[in-house]
Amino acid sequence: MFSNKFIASMFLAALSSAGIAHAQDMTLGEFEYQNSCAACHGMSGKGDGPVTDFLSGAVVPDLTMLQENNGGVFPVAAVFATIDGSETASAHGTRDMPIWGSRLRARASSDPDFSPSDAEAFSQARILALIEYISSLQKQ
Repeated sequence: MFSNKFIASMFLAALSSAGIAHAQDMTLGEFEYQNSCAACHGMSGKGDGPVTDFLSGAVVPDLTMLQENNGGVFPVAAVFATIDGSETASAHGTRDMPIWGSRLRARASSDPDFSPSDAEAFSQARILALIEYISSLQKQ
């Protein structure tokens, strides 16, 4: 299913990311969150990031309430679709949020050793790590 080059690349990327994450005591999901989400959603996920004052009229969702607002069950599929960009805009409000799935696929696609399916797997793995971190932010 995956090429040997892809598996080797993912292994090396995981080791590299793990080294960075380990050095800073953070998971890959937390790393993704801090680099892609915290500017708007805030470090705590409450929607109070430093750039919210510059968003014209957009209300940034409180990510700590996702589970509570979904009957006590963390909505993995809905969160994945929102981050990936496959969710319709109405579920998230306007599409002010970047479509991170396309950006991750584009990043992987720029590597000549990645096939289109490798780029898709890379994107999905990063999004799933991010979702795992977001799930840890839920209000108890």
